Amino acid sequence: MSDRRPAPTVGQVVLGKRLQELREAAGLSREAAAKVLRVAPATVRRMETAEVALKIPYVQLLLHAYGVPEDEVTAFVDLTEEANRPGWWQRYHDVLPDWFSLYVSLEGAARIIRSYEPHFVPGLLQTEDYARAVMETGTIGTSGPDTVDRHVALRMERQRLLEREGPPHLWVVMDETVLRRPVSSDGRVMREQLDKLLDFAGRERVTLQVAEFATGPHPGTYAPFTLFRFAEPELPDMVFTEYLTGALYLDSRDEVSTHLEVLDHMTALAASASRTQKILREYRERC
Repeated sequence: MSDRRPAPTVGQVVLGKRLQELREAAGLSREAAAKVLRVAPATVRRMETAEVALKIPYVQLLLHAYGVPEDEVTAFVDLTEEANRPGWWQRYHDVLPDWFSLYVSLEGAARIIRSYEPHFVPGLLQTEDYARAVMETGTIGTSGPDTVDRHVALRMERQRLLEREGPPHLWVVMDETVLRRPVSSDGRVMREQLDKLLDFAGRERVTLQVAEFATGPHPGTYAPFTLFRFAEPELPDMVFTEYLTGALYLDSRDEVSTHLEVLDHMTALAASASRTQKILREYRERC
């Protein structure tokens, strides 16, 4: 049986979906594909859903059984080898929950990242001191200062995504609560955080909007969530939503469409990007 991985890379998700498409195009069931590999049908399913790493010999056997031309087999195998390489975030495996590994992989591969945040500044935009303050008061803080340090280092490493050439478009709607909730008794922490938000609000590939109290309730007030959109046509939009002890990844058309509709509604109700910069400056002046 194939070896299990803690979480798939985006490449494995894409290639798994492609293997399923090729099998279906060849008119083969999972049971028939499993006979080619001499494994249980569940193993084929786990390969297609990226629950396990893609073994090169298995991939080659399946592609030949599906009638894929030899030159395309070679290209697919090369992509598989690349997809199986560990992501940079696996250096933080000691503190990175399995369910969050896929999030970091999706984040790094996305063309557009749209999110709603009702509680805190999004992780990609947090200062180091703000991130530390949030973590120290949460469940991570109960694990001790060394664990907090590792989590903060991981969050700062993730932010390099926005500094690379051709970064994704980050589009965030934050509740006004985010600006009013103090995370530290040291006022400097929030001042520096607001300075960072103002810096990013002026960038071409970042759109920040504040959902003001004055506009009343909106359809996204249940929980924070993030929607990822990718350049690869094989990979559909995906939604991530987190709860206290885990997270959900949603990729069904109906669920993604519902979240996208809610995001569109919220962005229409929230302060515009230019007004949001004015709001941020006003809060900065009060600090």
